[in-house]
Amino acid sequence: MDKTPTTTVADLDELLPGLVALRHDVHRHPELGFAEHRTAALIAAALHELGLETHTGIGGTGVVATLRNGTSARSIGLRADMDALPTTERSGLPYASTVDGTHHGCGHDGHIAILLGAARQLARTRRFDGTVHFIFQPAEEGLGGAAAMIRDGLFERFPCDAVYALHNWPDLPLGKAQTRPGPIMAAADRFALIVHGRGGHAALPHQTPDAILAASQLVLQLNTIVSRNIDPVESAVLSVTCIEGGHAHNVLPGQVKIVGTVRSFNPAVQDRIEATLRAMVQGVATSSGTRIEIDYLRYYPATINSAAEAGFALEAAAAAGLQASVAPNPAFTSEDFAFMLQARPGAYLWLGQGRPDPGSDGERPLHHPCYDFNDDALPLGIGWFVALVERSLRAC
Repeated sequence: MDKTPTTTVADLDELLPGLVALRHDVHRHPELGFAEHRTAALIAAALHELGLETHTGIGGTGVVATLRNGTSARSIGLRADMDALPTTERSGLPYASTVDGTHHGCGHDGHIAILLGAARQLARTRRFDGTVHFIFQPAEEGLGGAAAMIRDGLFERFPCDAVYALHNWPDLPLGKAQTRPGPIMAAADRFALIVHGRGGHAALPHQTPDAILAASQLVLQLNTIVSRNIDPVESAVLSVTCIEGGHAHNVLPGQVKIVGTVRSFNPAVQDRIEATLRAMVQGVATSSGTRIEIDYLRYYPATINSAAEAGFALEAAAAAGLQASVAPNPAFTSEDFAFMLQARPGAYLWLGQGRPDPGSDGERPLHHPCYDFNDDALPLGIGWFVALVERSLRAC
């Protein structure tokens, strides 16, 4: 019989009002990636108050705190992201963003409160033997804050046998949690193509390569890459998301810009898509007489859970009272926790937060201008983090 202690929601009652207030404060004062100065100071002050060994400025604005108990050399890392999105909030909440064009529309304010709550509970109960590192990471939203912390010596300075993170998940009901071994989130690539003609009079198209026509042909061809070049049993997405060019009805523009994204889970598929894109670009350039620049950036790798840690994450979720299950499929959204999972074993969990009430004005998915983290998920996330620690660092 498993004798590991379990933290219940009732055990956290006295912590929750303060954590909700802190979460609302962070929501009211959102900060973008690598500019989370107020947020990091607030986190560091809360960790100092607990008596934890706290380090700031890691990877820019990252914060890491360490809690030791007992004599074991075992260690675990728990991570939360801190940054907001460059979007305008339209929720009308009393604690809505006070910063124009910046909004915690992905729930990272909730992740901060969850990890601080776990730190408070673990510092209070100390039902473990080993070391816990609480990792508050900057710049998850496309800027690679996890990679910056790793370059700054994160795992050399704060060794972790395994590392774990969660993300609130509106697609799952409150009280449920999912993860899976292997890919859980997609690799994210970004491409920008600039088609150069010479520009000229629209009535004299024979005198200049037509950049708009070449761009149009290219968009059509790019949308065949996945369907005609990738094995149907694999999963991938290529989307053209922006076309810019031209300014007058009688002028052929000198250049047209095409921007898009690629999402995939298998590095071999990622390689094939990029190689095919480059070949298509060259073919269109040759046939149209244009010159086409290619800027192709693989900014996040796929988030790949190690099998043992994914299973352990689900066991801990069940022990914390969550309805835990294996996710049937990965998501095509991306996550820079991927960099940490390349460096250490670990797992990434989806924590159900639920949809709005049926009487509300509709769905508010992640990154929606009215999105807000569900405070009822706070004790569930805290319970999962605490269960991870108490089960992986069991006192002998």
